[in-house]
Amino acid sequence: MAHFVVLQHEPTAHLALFAPMIADAGHRMTVVLLGRDSLPPLDDVDALWILGGAMDVFEEDIHPWLIDEKRYIREAVQHRGLAAFGICLGHQLMAESLGGACAKGGAEIGVLGVTISAPSPFLADLPPTFPVLIWHGVEVTALPPGATCVATSEDCAVHAIQYGSRAFSMQSHPEVGPDVVADWAAIPAAAVVLADRLGPDGADRLTEDVARHFPDLQRNARTLFDNWCRQVGIPSEVPA
Repeated sequence: MAHFVVLQHEPTAHLALFAPMIADAGHRMTVVLLGRDSLPPLDDVDALWILGGAMDVFEEDIHPWLIDEKRYIREAVQHRGLAAFGICLGHQLMAESLGGACAKGGAEIGVLGVTISAPSPFLADLPPTFPVLIWHGVEVTALPPGATCVATSEDCAVHAIQYGSRAFSMQSHPEVGPDVVADWAAIPAAAVVLADRLGPDGADRLTEDVARHFPDLQRNARTLFDNWCRQVGIPSEVPA
């Protein structure tokens, strides 16, 4: 079975729906909380997942560990060709680490539609436009060399990127369930953004929206996981 290293930026911004999928497939996980834990050597790593967070991708002065994290991602994906999946901040980190660029803009919050814009095995069997929770105020403004934009959303032109055949990232949060929004709203920086964009009852409204769409969100998360595993050659379930 494979060894997954998961780069986590907030205690509450975790794998959520994907955690039992990885565990039930028999894989081993090492979760690294950035700013607290050391980055493990890549020699024993098969897959790198980079999760979201309230910080911005370019805030290296506030979070100096971002410098080492970007170097780590570049070594893993660009030089070693490891299988990788980036989510929200992880999408931006992969883009910058591999030679792209990000900037403030494309802000979106809510369960919104993501539209497939180019064929990708990572997005196989998903509807042409599918719902997903989106929450960001920074977007990818320049693709890394050799990368392909494979999905867009209404206010974010580069919503999902495929890098070669073994790395994929998306600006949205396909991992979330109804319980996650309240956890995120407890992060001070996130709470400010949520109140500013959706009002004082924004957390409740967003939680209700996620709950209403949860059957589709859960199904799409499973499809994304199965697609990713199939494409990178890692089992998505325990062999019979």
